[in-house]
Amino acid sequence: MSSIPKLLKLKDYVTLLGTTIGLVSLIFAGIGTRYTITFGFFLISLTLGTDLLDGYIARKTGTVNEIGRELDSLSDSMTFGIVPAILTFQAFRTGELYDIVLMIGCIIFALGSLLRLARFNISDSSGYMGVPTPITALEMIVFYFANYFYAAAFGGLADPYPSIAYYSIPAFLILFGWLNITTHLKYKEKGKAFYYIVILIAPIVPVFGIVGLQGDQVHPIVFLTFSIILMCIFFGSLLWQLIFSICKGIKKIKKK
Repeated sequence: MSSIPKLLKLKDYVTLLGTTIGLVSLIFAGIGTRYTITFGFFLISLTLGTDLLDGYIARKTGTVNEIGRELDSLSDSMTFGIVPAILTFQAFRTGELYDIVLMIGCIIFALGSLLRLARFNISDSSGYMGVPTPITALEMIVFYFANYFYAAAFGGLADPYPSIAYYSIPAFLILFGWLNITTHLKYKEKGKAFYYIVILIAPIVPVFGIVGLQGDQVHPIVFLTFSIILMCIFFGSLLWQLIFSICKGIKKIKKK
């Protein structure tokens, strides 16, 4: 058996960089303050870049290896499943009975990511099923920052998020967990829409993160504007996923 350094390729080191960022984000989630949670979501948004980069390097260099396949799945399950779930729980927990419902949603979200990636690893098919985990993680990042900016605009960073966020977040978590593992979404390859969502939205999110970390130095109107933009992005991309799922389901029924 070869040593670990001999088994790893350049793309694998990029994957490990994303894993390291995810671990740091997890540590900040454990601290649990508004600032560290925001910074944690900001860091996770950076791993979307490393995820795209390691895939690009693998295609350009032709260095597709077994350890890299396993490493990529393990890294994605943590950075796009476990870490966003923990960050979301820390962000929206209230210390009351509601936290049990929130916890269930977070667990379903994380399990959806883990199960999707596990199924992908044992699949002999060259196609894909379910919404990719980076997309659902990106949805949660956008949702958090939208509520963060809204709360900051109307009450300051010490105030809780809007009430509607607490009612909707468990439902969104469960929905995204289901979208990860559903068999109604089947496609031969990741379509252009997938790359458009990641490439167009992912680079914007770190910018919002940087602005959000400025705290009271930013005018409330800026926070409000960003919250509206992010909510439009969130519901727009979510609507696309649901329409895509419905169309695939109708097509499947017609074939039968």
